[in-house]
Amino acid sequence: MPQDSVEKPQIYLVSPPELELSHFLPDLSACLDSTEIACVRLGLATRDEDRIAKAADAIREVTHARDVALVIENHVQLVERLGLDGVHLTDGSRSVGKTRKTLGQDAIVGAFCGNSRHDGMTAGELGADYISFGPIAATALGTGEVAEKELFDWWSMMIEVPCVAEGPLTEALIAEFTPVTDFFGLGEGIWDQDNPAAALSRLVAAMG
Repeated sequence: MPQDSVEKPQIYLVSPPELELSHFLPDLSACLDSTEIACVRLGLATRDEDRIAKAADAIREVTHARDVALVIENHVQLVERLGLDGVHLTDGSRSVGKTRKTLGQDAIVGAFCGNSRHDGMTAGELGADYISFGPIAATALGTGEVAEKELFDWWSMMIEVPCVAEGPLTEALIAEFTPVTDFFGLGEGIWDQDNPAAALSRLVAAMG
């Protein structure tokens, strides 16, 4: 198949864990206006419900005005209340079945499964719309275990459920993983730049 006929991965934009809306909203708007984005994920570190709701309301206005889906990390009970499109679960397959029943078939339900092929397959069988694997590069965060390219190779050949490659992502890694993933989860290395939209465009360009 000619390279130019191969469908490139879509971009899945991940918010920083801490954000100031007055700065983040213009940066997010610029990113959405400059690059085609499939979905935005709100993953705040805070447990303050009011802060999360305020951020979700403001970000939803930006994303929905551009027909971009907005999902929230883990807070299943806030999805319908805040008019969001779905949830991104970080406990692998454990909550997928229950969450699907709670939110119904129309909501987006994604599952982060680290580097576990088995957990990813289980999450897919339970109704996850996508499986997220990562990190695809060494990091001091989390367990330090890396999701190898071999996992994505196998998944892309054997499993129909879309997969997301999570960061930290570089231009070299994006070029390497472009043939074997459906989405790139981009966020790290973007929001801390002076021009996040330009940083995003550079990474997207690496897909070729």
